[in-house]
Amino acid sequence: MKKEALANSVKSAAEPKKHQDLEIKDAQIIFTNVWNELEQEIGREHLRFPKELILLGGAPGAGKGTNTPFIMQVRGLTCEPIVMSKLLNTPEAQRIKDVGGMVGDHEVVSILFRELLKPEYLDGVILDGFPRTKVQVECLKLLVAKMIQLRREFYNTSLSPFFRQPIVQIMVLFVDEKESIARQLKRGEEVQAHNEEVRESGVGEFWEERATDFQKDSARHRYKVFKERTFDALQSLREVFHYHFINAQGSIEEVQQNIIKELQYQSSIELDPRTFDCLRNLPTAEEIAVHARQELVRRLDGYEINHSEMFHKVIRLIERKIMPIVLRHAISGRAYINSEDPLMDDPLALSMLIDIFSERGFHAIIDVRREEIPESVDLASGDICCRTKRVYRIQIHFAGSDIRRGS
Repeated sequence: MKKEALANSVKSAAEPKKHQDLEIKDAQIIFTNVWNELEQEIGREHLRFPKELILLGGAPGAGKGTNTPFIMQVRGLTCEPIVMSKLLNTPEAQRIKDVGGMVGDHEVVSILFRELLKPEYLDGVILDGFPRTKVQVECLKLLVAKMIQLRREFYNTSLSPFFRQPIVQIMVLFVDEKESIARQLKRGEEVQAHNEEVRESGVGEFWEERATDFQKDSARHRYKVFKERTFDALQSLREVFHYHFINAQGSIEEVQQNIIKELQYQSSIELDPRTFDCLRNLPTAEEIAVHARQELVRRLDGYEINHSEMFHKVIRLIERKIMPIVLRHAISGRAYINSEDPLMDDPLALSMLIDIFSERGFHAIIDVRREEIPESVDLASGDICCRTKRVYRIQIHFAGSDIRRGS
């Protein structure tokens, strides 16, 4: 019975739509069949899937090809994306696509899972064009569940680095129907012009000509297929995985800013839970910066109220010994001062100095260098007695002058 159901699910893409309903029920069968084949072929310990999967979907003309390199850069991915339309390029699959059909889910899942196991994808990869059906959605969920299971299984073994906490992010680049059709037809014109030039000159490579890029009705139909199949499939995963809906209507720069905003680093998502637990008590730079100005004001007022004498001594030190040197470096915006003033031996005085410069718009860095200075020699033992000399090295950075030097 299972074999018959599996056969029906594999060939259903080329049959009338009523058989697609049967395929939805067979997701578990399809996944189990493919998984068992992989486990028998390469062994369970070699089922090493990417740590991060970015499922990239987009309306026709939304700019997936244009923005994929940028997404790779933002996420630090170096491997080429997996494009399902190119991966499913077998003669049988092509015949189904030529008549407007969809390649069967069993074939899609089988080919994709084998591709994902390639070592170059271990850290992460962009996946363009998957999932596109409800069966593929369920197979993806089952895959992630298996990845988590394998991670637990190999957690305390030497293979643990190959089975990390999986990250699945869904990114949908969206444009409305009118914009999609306009972009498809524009692309068709550009492809035709390019290919005509190649034919006449004999120089260059032909670009792919898509039938949907030359007829408005075909372009509209392609958009409709996206909304009814791919978009709905990805939408169904938004409650399970991290979902990013990108408005792709605007310029390339605007779309890329939207991408950056959506893919900002989130340690709770990307780090292994063990690592995150170790770091979670340390504040992030963003958390510190939120109230930095208010905290600076509070500290300065506290110095004046609670430590007025020392506060005024530090101000005089800055006025008399440090600021004259800073003024001489107004063009470069960088001043380096060495000081042996004993006032700075008090850590509170150092804090005051840094805060005063911060309030005035400077960036101050202070470190201390200790030197041993010989003072006397014990003639009987030959021992040398030394005193410790502290030299405070102060770096003051600020926006220098815009004046240009003569040539």
